[in-house]
Amino acid sequence: MNFDLQRIPKILLSIGFTSLNTLQEETLNKSQVNDNLMILSQTGSGKTFAFLLPLFLRLDENSKSVQALILAPSRELAIQIENVFRAMKTNHKVLTCYGGHSIQVEIKSLQESPSVIIGTPGRICDHLSRNTLDLSLVSQLVVDEYDKSLEFGFEEQLKFIYQQLETLRYTTLVSATEHKAFPSYFVFRNPAQVNHLDKAKDLPITFYHFPVKTFNKLDRLFNLLCSFKGELTIVFCNFREATATVCDFLHQKGYESIIYHGGMEQDEREKALIKFKNKTHHTLICTDLGSRGLDITAIQHVVHFQFPQNEEAFIHRNGRTARMTANGSSYLLVNQEENKPEYINFQTVEYKIPNDLVAPIESPWTTLYFSGGKKDKINKIDLVGFLSQKGNLSKEDIGLIIVNDFSSYVAVKRKNIQALLAKIRVEKVKGKKLKIDLAK
Repeated sequence: MNFDLQRIPKILLSIGFTSLNTLQEETLNKSQVNDNLMILSQTGSGKTFAFLLPLFLRLDENSKSVQALILAPSRELAIQIENVFRAMKTNHKVLTCYGGHSIQVEIKSLQESPSVIIGTPGRICDHLSRNTLDLSLVSQLVVDEYDKSLEFGFEEQLKFIYQQLETLRYTTLVSATEHKAFPSYFVFRNPAQVNHLDKAKDLPITFYHFPVKTFNKLDRLFNLLCSFKGELTIVFCNFREATATVCDFLHQKGYESIIYHGGMEQDEREKALIKFKNKTHHTLICTDLGSRGLDITAIQHVVHFQFPQNEEAFIHRNGRTARMTANGSSYLLVNQEENKPEYINFQTVEYKIPNDLVAPIESPWTTLYFSGGKKDKINKIDLVGFLSQKGNLSKEDIGLIIVNDFSSYVAVKRKNIQALLAKIRVEKVKGKKLKIDLAK
């Protein structure tokens, strides 16, 4: 299929890129001459845009049906893909379906004929069982993190979904590991490969080892985090209980952080990521759930409070930093009383706490919650205008804005926050009286 390449500069401008990287360029070229494509790449390489660009170029602007289906093994990854697609400003409707999201809202949105559906396998199967989703005219299928989908046990769901794709022509699988064989139900013969796995070894990450002992590990972690002086950091633990232990200890020491793991309710997880992304909290304490699907480009530091069980998980953790063209740092808390994993077989630099260690730095940002969103016809421009006019905030006082279906979150400067709340709580947003408060 010959793409209209003249449409690409406008898309690049919308998404903030000046050009395609090598992965995106190769994916685009091979997508024009191959119906089946296997993209092998680690996180942080720009793979989401790599598969979304050819998918967009194949969409028919005159069609009133679902044309493309993108499957992802986690809610967070599905939302990340949606955010990239929306940033492209294609004028095509997109809907993301996942557990924890209102299915009634999704059913209503499906009646508006979105061109692209993004979803987790479980929720897509739910819609198919309810007959609220018709995939009979879908010509494009993308399965992102295909390796993780199989690991999570989604194979039966993938099979059920695949059997509904009566007019499928183009299939793209995205994986972090090479697959020698595919399920028999997949018509995926002789796929073209875009293999950039070897380039993962060349990520601009500096690896540090940081000596600890069992009795002082938490204190040493505290000093390490303070030395980062408020730069965005992820601390990885192996278990949910460990994240709570670490977060509670840091809180007692006056260091604010936020936890993120699979045992939290979906809205709690989303709020945690919002507060981390908008820098209300500059440190996220999480399990390996945070090693995939988080598209936050400004993370400078990854700390392994506990080593993961395998090298693949270790690689994915490190992939949270040094994304795209940025540099990053990874810190290995090395306890001489314990054995290091075999995959830690490379040279590292010892990290030494600087002599001018500062006390914990409080973030200058906090997060406002508004009880209205997209379904209330409220957008980012409305919220900026409201805070500027009713709250007398300058452009510099307003940070990242996230607008969901029925709620919105705005990062604002922490100074004089109570006075700001008293001023804006009595005002209306686009003629609507909303609850406005600090995000819990």
